[in-house]
Amino acid sequence: MSAQPEDVVTSASPGPVTPDDVRAASRWLADGVAQHPDAAFDAQAGPVRWSCWATAEHVVDDLLAYALQVAGLPLLDYLPLAGPRGEDEIAHVKREAGPAGLAEVILASGELLAAQVAVQSPDGRAYHPYGLSDPEGFAAMGIAEILVHGRDIADGLTGVAPGLPEGLSAKVLGRLFPDLPAAAQGLPPGDALVWATGRSDLPGLPRRTRWRWDASVR
Repeated sequence: MSAQPEDVVTSASPGPVTPDDVRAASRWLADGVAQHPDAAFDAQAGPVRWSCWATAEHVVDDLLAYALQVAGLPLLDYLPLAGPRGEDEIAHVKREAGPAGLAEVILASGELLAAQVAVQSPDGRAYHPYGLSDPEGFAAMGIAEILVHGRDIADGLTGVAPGLPEGLSAKVLGRLFPDLPAAAQGLPPGDALVWATGRSDLPGLPRRTRWRWDASVR
């Protein structure tokens, strides 16, 4: 899971978040998980409390939830879906499908979000606890989940946290982190996103213990 040269853009002008950006992020994560053996996914995913497999399922669940929010445009809460035991996260991937099956589900759920963002009016608004958001905002949040948790997964699978795609990271920062401190704005976007989501400390920037993005429309 590494940044591609064509993904490099300046953080000052990242441009809008697009459906194709969601697809590119999904492909990045799917390609990363598909190359590892099934047993490796029992390891803890970097700093999070879940296994690598459960973390990937969490990403899938977020992508599906965001696609449904964009499709239904509920204003007061998430659509009232629940798992069989009342749990909030309803997406689970058959373990016997292995990493290849997991990769297929990541691609499919990313495509659902991308398709909904593409067809929904930019004026549409839907609930998110971090701010009433538009389709582009949900696309950015989906990419943030993919990139940040994809890094967690890779860290758990290999012991080495990869760099993040710079262009996609710049777009996420531009859309979701409007108050990024000046010291972080001068960093490569991938490094800044890792810091902004509480996963590293950097010179002059201690690790965040509390953070949230801003999903609201500006």
